[in-house]
Amino acid sequence: MGFKSDIEIAQEAKLKDIREIAKKIGLTEDDLDLYGKYKAKVDYNLMKEGKKGKKAKLILTTAINPTPAGEGKTTTTIGVADALSRLGKKVMVALREPSLGPVFGIKGGAAGGGYAQVVPMEDINLHFTGDIHAIGAANNLLAAMLDNHLHHGNKLGIDTRKITWRRAVDMNDRQLRYITDGLGGKGNGVPREDGFDITVASEVMAAFCLANDITDLKERLGNIIVGYTKDDKPVTARDLNAHGAMAALLKDALKPNLVQTLEGTPAFVHGGPFANIAHGCNSVIATKMAMHFADYVVTEAGFGADLGAEKFLDIKCRMADLEPDAVIIVATVRALKYNGGVPKDKLNEENLEALEKGLPNLLKHIENITKVFNLPAVVAINRFPFDTEAEIDLIRNKCKELGVNVALSEVWAKGGEGGTELAQEVLKLVDEESNLEFAYDVNQSIKDKIRAIAQKVYGADDVAFTKTADKEIEKLESLGFSNLPICMAKTQYSLSDNPHLLGRPEGFNITVRQVKVSAGAGFIVALTGDIMTMPGLPKAPAAEKIDVKEDGTITGLF
Repeated sequence: MGFKSDIEIAQEAKLKDIREIAKKIGLTEDDLDLYGKYKAKVDYNLMKEGKKGKKAKLILTTAINPTPAGEGKTTTTIGVADALSRLGKKVMVALREPSLGPVFGIKGGAAGGGYAQVVPMEDINLHFTGDIHAIGAANNLLAAMLDNHLHHGNKLGIDTRKITWRRAVDMNDRQLRYITDGLGGKGNGVPREDGFDITVASEVMAAFCLANDITDLKERLGNIIVGYTKDDKPVTARDLNAHGAMAALLKDALKPNLVQTLEGTPAFVHGGPFANIAHGCNSVIATKMAMHFADYVVTEAGFGADLGAEKFLDIKCRMADLEPDAVIIVATVRALKYNGGVPKDKLNEENLEALEKGLPNLLKHIENITKVFNLPAVVAINRFPFDTEAEIDLIRNKCKELGVNVALSEVWAKGGEGGTELAQEVLKLVDEESNLEFAYDVNQSIKDKIRAIAQKVYGADDVAFTKTADKEIEKLESLGFSNLPICMAKTQYSLSDNPHLLGRPEGFNITVRQVKVSAGAGFIVALTGDIMTMPGLPKAPAAEKIDVKEDGTITGLF
């Protein structure tokens, strides 16, 4: 049997009508906004009905720092949900929507892989139900109204050099990072420096994902700061009377999208912020809805436990009053050997010495979950055919020293059947006592909160703040924003802010070069290293291999 790509596996699957999937969680056709036969939106107001008292178990999937060897976090999330379903549990998956940037760039799709996918895979990866486009439109409506205000006399006295709001497009396009617009004479606007972020990095996306309903979303959108006056008074979307129209654009997008896994497990796929430059979790509404309709919910947070999981816990859980009952930490033998210095073309060879050298990366992520956040965890080894028993035993023994069990996951090749061992371990963990602790108290100073994350979660010695960051922190504290949680923008490839420091680096400082407030989202962003809010395409982008046949079948998509 030849190797099948993810898209081939997805296209060969016999999908169930989405109305049949909806029945599994007690919904009728009247509860759905149908988008064809296999996708539907579900009104979040349905949470107000029915189920009271019984609390669903929430399972968070995170991972080690990502490597070119791959980890399979989304695949594991979907596979363990299918395994729980096979064990007779009423379960749902709650995932983020993929951004077109990575789909056409280097990362590929975000619908899982192999026999652990959410489908229809092509739709989910390309446009889906239009949510991300709606978020981009809301972002750019605010930008247009801001520049229109400047053009028509600037009654609010906005300093064009202090405008912080940027435009957005859901594509990797380095050409748009820094632009000058409003050129061509008086009738074409006010000339100024401007730029684009990728839509998933927009504050509108963050506010959308953290909102509880349309009223909350409108309030958050109104709080977005677009710039400052000459005397440093913040100007908001509410000052421009933009927030109502922005919310109107997002009214339908705010309803979570219901799809299915290859094995027919119901899944909400909704919202999609990046975890290296935003908070990296699916929407609060989708997570809470999944917990309303199911007894077990498996969700994920982007990248490693230093980024997505930290923000899931310190930002999302704090704001939404959520608490995971168990955490899955995904790792591969190959990725750990890569952390131990083995080049990519040698990862299939047994190398216990390199594995031992790379293991501290996994051990630090375990410590973050179990010691910093005080949550029960299991390590899921996403098994590859070349992994040896000696290598797996080494990981088991090291994890046991930290009191954490290891379960093998073969969901890529076997679907839910390959996740049975992991699912059984998760079922043991969710019945244990858990008491989430945050990495910091929101009432600490901005610097102390950043330092707590850097030292406790990354393992840094200290934090160095640039003069620019110092001034920005002083301004934000004077404006009354000091008690917000922190959203760290940091490379995903290392526990440090240097992507080349693999394993578990020691003796390093984190440099914070810029600090800004996302008042609508409700957090402060601290930018470290060279992190960018608009990625670029690689030399050979994935888009070059994507095509469509005469009958409409898409090819080359992961």
